[in-house]
Amino acid sequence: MKQIKKVSQWILGTLLVVGLTACGQEESKVLKVGATVGPHAQVVEEVARVAAEQGIKVELVEFSDYITPDSALADGSIDINSYQHQPFLTNYNNNNDTNLVSIGKSILMRMGIYSNKYGALSDLPEGAEIAIPNDPTNGGRGLLLLADAKLITLKEGVGYKATIGDIVENPKNLKFIEIEAAQLPRSLDDVDAAAITMNYVMSAGLDPNKQGIYLEPKDAPLAVMVIATREKDKDNADYKKFVEIYQSEPIQMFLQKTFHGTIEAAF
Repeated sequence: MKQIKKVSQWILGTLLVVGLTACGQEESKVLKVGATVGPHAQVVEEVARVAAEQGIKVELVEFSDYITPDSALADGSIDINSYQHQPFLTNYNNNNDTNLVSIGKSILMRMGIYSNKYGALSDLPEGAEIAIPNDPTNGGRGLLLLADAKLITLKEGVGYKATIGDIVENPKNLKFIEIEAAQLPRSLDDVDAAAITMNYVMSAGLDPNKQGIYLEPKDAPLAVMVIATREKDKDNADYKKFVEIYQSEPIQMFLQKTFHGTIEAAF
């Protein structure tokens, strides 16, 4: 009987150790989330803090370029990433034969028309000089923004591939100057207005509420950033919980307090 009792105690002890080990493994599970350095990483850090309060461990993995976060997601090095808009994600999939999908909206990074000289579009004079980015993607985006603002009309269907040569109507005879995107904020003292992406608005300390005379619509495809994962993992409960926390009121308050209108919630 003593032998049986000892064996029973040993089995019970072994099961307890195995159970505790399993619990420890479960508790140590970490959700790896990739984001580019800057606002995207800042927001993920705050999401990680809020998630930790709910017993969810989130590890931020920072990237300094725009390709590696998707390749890391595709090969399983990270679980989620948060840094891009849907057109960029679609383009990556098309060029790399991957199947990454959006599982939720994150933040808005809107391009805007900024001016140090005028407070409204209607104030822009005849022949005003307008600076736009000189790279194809953002240059086309800037022209579409000007078209959305009713300052010009573009050839039908040109989309983000628009160039200055695609302008078919220019009622105010605006003059366009193509400048490297990073230099656009510095050009504001020399031109009447400029189309500037939000990352350079932030780095230059511009104020969308004061110098921004027209911003992209909140549903503009290139303005809405998304949270992405692999298609096979889109229904993962942990990933859905991450999105839920990201889109919660505490994060919205963090955005308002931290970015003062430059970065807004897209959800």
